[in-house]
Amino acid sequence: MEASRAHDRLYRRAVGVGPPVLRTRPAAGACLWNAEELEALDAAASKHDMSRSEAIRAALARFAA
Repeated sequence: MEASRAHDRLYRRAVGVGPPVLRTRPAAGACLWNAEELEALDAAASKHDMSRSEAIRAALARFAA
């Protein structure tokens, strides 16, 4: 019976039913950028010897702090 309940819980989360699950692994997100924004992002990343992803993560960390 317990295994059945555990399976049901995992299945419901896998199909998006129930409370949201906090991720413990990296997750991808999509964002649309215009040409000027990409140029500014690339310039800032290059200035700090970072990749685009690293620059976005650093900016998000500062914004969320």
